[in-house]
Amino acid sequence: MLKALFTSARRMSKSSFGEGRLIWIDCEMTGLDPKKQTLVEIATIVTDKDLNVIAEGPDIVIHHPEEVLDKMEEWPRETFTRNGLLKQIRESTITLYRAEQMIMEFLEKETAKQECPLAGNSVHVDRCFIQKYMPRLDDHLHYRIVDVSTIKELARRWYPDEFANAPQKKGAHRALDDIRESIEELQYYRAAIFHNLAQK
Repeated sequence: MLKALFTSARRMSKSSFGEGRLIWIDCEMTGLDPKKQTLVEIATIVTDKDLNVIAEGPDIVIHHPEEVLDKMEEWPRETFTRNGLLKQIRESTITLYRAEQMIMEFLEKETAKQECPLAGNSVHVDRCFIQKYMPRLDDHLHYRIVDVSTIKELARRWYPDEFANAPQKKGAHRALDDIRESIEELQYYRAAIFHNLAQK
């Protein structure tokens, strides 16, 4: 009986949100080591299985005191100074805890728990920071990930012509812009490689 109820609930969960949804997340960090560095910006978009945007979540800049920012690695410091993010971090009033709350409020309306893979570019790095600083969000995500970087690296080796024509990144290094570019990139590879393979 309990098993039947659980199965029914899972079916309702999938049907109410639609199967195949992807949770796209991009994080900006003060460095690459989650033991020493932290999250400073996070954005979220939900797409369907065909990469159509269903909902765009909050793009959140997270406040940190100067003693945290002083430990920032050189590359992000230069980049965030140039693109204005460092100024916004100092001006923000949103904590890590509140940022996670805001993301969860959005995702719980749009996705079922542990049904939707995390998607993005080199997104395993983002996942490491999410695991450390946003455990509720990590628990909501499916254990699988869709990493566009993997497809890009395979295209570089197996489909060099298609790889050469892929959309070029603007390099803004802002969370929401980076997600949109990642979705556009996967849309391109889907059309240029996967659709062509299906027609052969």
